[in-house]
Amino acid sequence: MALPLVLRLGHGSKRPWAQHCEEVTMRVLVVEDDATIANALVRGLREQAFAVDLANDGEQAEYLAAINPYDAVVLDLSLPRKDGLQVCQALRARGSATRILMLTARDAVHHRIAGLNAGADDYLLKPFDFGELVARLRALLRRSGDVQDRFLVVRDLQLDTHSQTAQRAGTALLLTTKEYALLEFLVRNVNRVVGRSQISDHVWDDNYDPVSNLIESYINRLRRKVDTGFDVPLIHTRRGAGYMLAEVNPV
Repeated sequence: MALPLVLRLGHGSKRPWAQHCEEVTMRVLVVEDDATIANALVRGLREQAFAVDLANDGEQAEYLAAINPYDAVVLDLSLPRKDGLQVCQALRARGSATRILMLTARDAVHHRIAGLNAGADDYLLKPFDFGELVARLRALLRRSGDVQDRFLVVRDLQLDTHSQTAQRAGTALLLTTKEYALLEFLVRNVNRVVGRSQISDHVWDDNYDPVSNLIESYINRLRRKVDTGFDVPLIHTRRGAGYMLAEVNPV
């Protein structure tokens, strides 16, 4: 099954590849000039709780990579203005360690060698299965040293990162994809205050409006779902600093 036909989008869609990979909150830059493939990739990755930005040419990709802290770049080789090799070389030349997964329809060995020599971490031929692309992105993160556990537990709150589900004291929490991504980010930073900029960098994409109250709104929604009805609240606000998911109520 080749992308884009393999994608089954929407909150209710099944994800048969989820059992084979760890789910983590990652911000990804997709660089693809084919509108059909680009839109399918962005929608599919967002459904998988990635924060995703899109660039349609090499120059835009370099600009976005210079101003945003991406965990990975999905980079097409054939691009207008600057091709994928030039973009990859430019990122490495300025010291970027962001993981790069290169996509191309060129299947000759020397093309793959050129991409890897330019600084790509992995290479995927078109057409490709979306599940394989997700698995390769997860593998790139593990290769960077951030090995992820399937189950994350704080007191009586448990997250299953394979199925992107959460429960507290055995009661399932009904979360949207973005609510789950925000909760996972807080859990992975347990007992640590995280500011709005950190949350927006890792949970939201380039469409986030820094002057909006979107993060506050999602925090309030999480509080209602995670803390309401339980004796010990887990989500706390540090006025002027940010938010924290804490094992004990901070003074």
